[in-house]
Formats: sequence, C-alpha cells, structure tokens
Amino acid sequence: MAKIGKDDPSSVEPGLHLVAVPIGAARDITLRALDILAHADMLAAEDTRSLRRLMDIHGIPLGDRPMVPYHDHNGAAARPRLLTALRDGRSVAYASEAGTPLVADPGFQLGVEARQGGLTVRAAPGASAVLAALCVAGLPTDRFLFAGFLPPKSAARKTALREVAEVPATLVFYESPKRLAAMLRDAAAMLGPREAAVCRELTKRFEEVRRGSLDALAETYAEEGARGEIVVVVDRAAPREADPEAIRDALRVALADGSVKSAAKDVSDMFGVPRKLVYDMALAMKDEG
Repeated sequence: MAKIGKDDPSSVEPGLHLVAVPIGAARDITLRALDILAHADMLAAEDTRSLRRLMDIHGIPLGDRPMVPYHDHNGAAARPRLLTALRDGRSVAYASEAGTPLVADPGFQLGVEARQGGLTVRAAPGASAVLAALCVAGLPTDRFLFAGFLPPKSAARKTALREVAEVPATLVFYESPKRLAAMLRDAAAMLGPREAAVCRELTKRFEEVRRGSLDALAETYAEEGARGEIVVVVDRAAPREADPEAIRDALRVALADGSVKSAAKDVSDMFGVPRKLVYDMALAMKDEG
C-alpha cells in the first residue's frame, strides 16, 4: 500500500484521485499527475491502452499494480472493485481517455458513489478541452456554460439549443465531426446570428480554429466536412433593445397582480433591462393610476 505523505512525491494518500491527462500533446501533463500514476496502489482508466501508452512515454512502469478498465459499458460492474479498494484504505487513480475526469466522462458515477460512501476524492487538475477551446476561440470567457454533447437527432438538438438560448454566457459544446455541419445549422436557427469558433484537434499536430458566424461555419463544414476531436464555442446573445411601449404593456399586466417591486423585477428579467429603470417606470405608471 502507498505511503502517506503530502511532501513526498513517491507517496499517494488513500482515496480516489481523478487525474487529468493530455488531450493531445503527451507533455501536457503535470508533475503531480505523473507522481500519482507512478505510485497509486491501483489504476483505473476509460481506455487502458491510452493510459499505458502515456505511462510508457513518461517512463512509468505499471509493475504488478492492477489497471482496471472503467468505461460506459462496464462501469456498473467495475465500480464495486474500485470502491472496495478505496474502503480498504488504498489509493486509486482514475484517468479519462483524454482531458479532465468526470467532464462528459463515464467516471462521474464513480466519483458520486465514492463521496456518498464517505471516501476521499481528490483532483489532480490539468488538460481540459473546454478550457483550451475558450483560450483560443477569441470569445468572452468571463462567464461560460459547458453543455457537453448535444442530442444526435435534429429535433431533440433544437430543443436543447432552445433551452440555452437565453443563457447570458458563452456556450461550449463537444460535437462529432459527422454531425458538426448539422449542429451548426441548428444552432444558427435556434440561437440566431452569433459569432462562433470551431476548435479542432486542440494541442495536436493538425490543430485548427475557425471563427465566423454560425451560418457561415455551417456552410463551410457542410462543404468540406471535418475530422478529429471538436469543441464548438458560441458567443452569448447580443443585448436586446427593448421597446419602451412593450415594457409599459408588460408592466400594466404585472402591476395588476403584484406590487411595484415584484412587477419591476419580473419585467426587468423578461426584457433584460436594468431593474431601476423599470422600477421608476412602474412608479410613474402607479402614480398616473
């Protein structure tokens, strides 16, 4: 069993260690992640071949330690073995096929059940396709929503896009290259005219970032197709210019059923305009009867 000691790089404390691994370039891994992979009592991986290859590149021997496959198809069967090891006081390192564990990843339920069982869960942060895409997309990063993979069928995809259309944040999606053009076309229809970036093969040899409107990008990829791992970043909606008369009409309805304060809040949220402006308008309308 591994020793316990935070200052010793050859020791790994008991618990589940979620280890971020590169999304492309093998050197995009932290020293701490290498220490954990080298000294954890047990390893678990979404793709054991990928993890073995990464460990070979960095000269980390597996030795006689077990490496347990853990993916979408066997998670329910593999979890009991890993949880038993954790309850026995062992250190277990889990790695996704690429990037940060538990982000659009089958390891999520493992983390949930470990925490529910009172077991320690730690993260060894590192590479993330979401954050890498935000860095190179050239769109606002002060607030963003990661929406994962959209549904493969157009009708369901449009519903999902409609649900995030009003979110005041940059939107980030993962997408299959086979569905990219259709996804961009549906996004243009449901989100309106917005700027976007298609980030492909990040940190890999053929890394590419294309920027433009959703419509233009949809047309480009419908003609050219796409390959590789893809992250789509979409700008937030432009602020709506509210018609003062439309605000007054909404206030008349809201004031009939509520106070000035509640009416101002509801209408302000509805039109995305400053609450004080709507509150002053509501007060004036109240005074006018």
